[in-house]
Amino acid sequence: MTTRIAIVDGVRTPFCKAGGKLRHCGADDLGAITVRELLARTGLAPDRVDELIFGNVCQPPNAPNLARVIALKAGLPQSTIAYTVQRNCASGIQAVSSAAQQIMTGESEIVIAGGAESMSQVPLLFGRQMTELFIKLMRARTATQKLRTAATFRPSFLKPVIGLELGLSDPVCELNMGQTAEILARQYSISRNEQDELALLSHSRASVARAEGRLADEITPLCPAPKYNHMLDADDGPRDGQTMDALEKLRPYFDRRAGTVTVGNSCPITDGAAALLVCSEEVARREGWQPLGFLDGWAYAALDPARMGLGPVFATAKLLDSTGKSLDDFDILEMNEAFAAQVIANERAFASESFAHDELGRSKPLGTIDREKLNVNGGAIALGHPVGATGARLILTTLKELHRSGRAHGLATLCVGGGQGAAVALEAA
Repeated sequence: MTTRIAIVDGVRTPFCKAGGKLRHCGADDLGAITVRELLARTGLAPDRVDELIFGNVCQPPNAPNLARVIALKAGLPQSTIAYTVQRNCASGIQAVSSAAQQIMTGESEIVIAGGAESMSQVPLLFGRQMTELFIKLMRARTATQKLRTAATFRPSFLKPVIGLELGLSDPVCELNMGQTAEILARQYSISRNEQDELALLSHSRASVARAEGRLADEITPLCPAPKYNHMLDADDGPRDGQTMDALEKLRPYFDRRAGTVTVGNSCPITDGAAALLVCSEEVARREGWQPLGFLDGWAYAALDPARMGLGPVFATAKLLDSTGKSLDDFDILEMNEAFAAQVIANERAFASESFAHDELGRSKPLGTIDREKLNVNGGAIALGHPVGATGARLILTTLKELHRSGRAHGLATLCVGGGQGAAVALEAA
């Protein structure tokens, strides 16, 4: 990149399990909270923001072009342009890479990029029969026609279509995300015990990080709707005192008969938002900002949707080629824990000579992932995965940890529903 892209600072809301503490907060409100806090932390005047780009997956019907709604609710001027991006789980990373492209082409100088998701508020939908009945009622002209149409109603028409369930399933391979994790568990002979051990590690690390205040620096406290009568200042996913015994008692969820993937070794459905201030190194220097770090490069890759969990190894391979780096060059690795099976499958694929040759067209494997560098403050199994926001959270967490630990280089990567992967190379300032 000819223009070095700086991440000046970032902030996120607490991540909370869907249906819980943030269930009354829409994605637009969560996003606006992070943007207002980001402006306050950096001292940036709202009218200095050229553009706002936010990732979102579930696309709330009451807030079309969510980014524009967030911008206005956060107090940015009406003249601030804004748009929403959707690349499933990588939407937050897409927002940041889109911001970088806008800066590199000179379209904008200062951009706020991030992501927001309220998985609690994904609506239930009427099925086809009830929808057609409504249409017929609307078209009926006389009272008699309306009565005859209404008489065709059956209670079964009211069975809802679960929007979240549809969104977490792939229409091409006809599998939900948990079923794709089961495929990887079988392909790589990943045992239930190995998955539960990784889940336990995630909770243990996240609990310690929360207790020691290592996550607090990236979180803005908030008073959640509707009563606004208490302060929420921490993620509610990490389980203090989580044990293997408790994890082992959970039944397989996606394959009841022969599966190994459970709700305990999968990420929870989550609400949350994150925002980052992005500009060129020159602008940061001009404004007197000390950035958290720099964006050294990014890559996206595509693969079989039925094995979407392997997205990180495909995307990281492209990233290493484009940046000239090796896996050993990274001091910190953040890989989204959609499922423990998916993370372990990537660990094995990264180190596999046959995978490198057959799948990546490389003569040597990418390298061995050192768990001492991986998700050192816990991952999504504990912290949660608000799909539109996670990519931005991974970047923020990586840079904060590099800054805190005095290390230089970080890799943030994740799998993407529908069969894609994303990876970002980061450097501490």
